[in-house]
Amino acid sequence: MEKPSPFIAGLTGRCPKCGEGDMFKGLLEIAPRCDACGTTFEGADVGDGAAVFALFIVGFFAIVLFLLIAVAFRGTSWWVHMIIQIPFIFGASILCLRPLKGLLFALQYEHGAQQGRLDD
Repeated sequence: MEKPSPFIAGLTGRCPKCGEGDMFKGLLEIAPRCDACGTTFEGADVGDGAAVFALFIVGFFAIVLFLLIAVAFRGTSWWVHMIIQIPFIFGASILCLRPLKGLLFALQYEHGAQQGRLDD
């Protein structure tokens, strides 16, 4: 069995060891173990890293969107920006969190940088 790329496994939410089982048990909770190969994930903790990266990425695109709207529709009222920006920021943040958390977890697993020991 070939070990999957941590980038592909992380972004798709698959086990970083076998690439088959699910990494998540819900939207953002890391499963206690892989349902395909049985690797335990209990020592893993990516902390708030995914949220920080999502903040930077979504914040950048929110500023770009704000500037595009401001330039395209000169004299746009602040409430128009709020109507567009608030759903964009919430939606983009939710869409970014899971792949980023999976990526950070897979890279943590790949490099052995975990709290406890992840069984092989």
